[in-house]
Amino acid sequence: PQVMKTTGFTMGVNYGCGKVRFPSPVPVGSKLRLGVEIKEVEELKAGQVQCTYLYTFEVEGATKPSCVAEVIVRLYE
Repeated sequence: PQVMKTTGFTMGVNYGCGKVRFPSPVPVGSKLRLGVEIKEVEELKAGQVQCTYLYTFEVEGATKPSCVAEVIVRLYE
């Protein structure tokens, strides 16, 4: 399923990552789930927006997430 949808922009660029952590391993054949949280939305210039998302990758049955990453995306009108 789609996690989120942005409209009104002509282009999106994966600008990079902030903090990335790998608290636990992912065993081969594991089922993964991704949670996404919007941390920050910042207008850079007219028609340009920078979004920072917190991605949390979870392994089914694990007590800790396998990866927690701040992902930075820039959107352009």
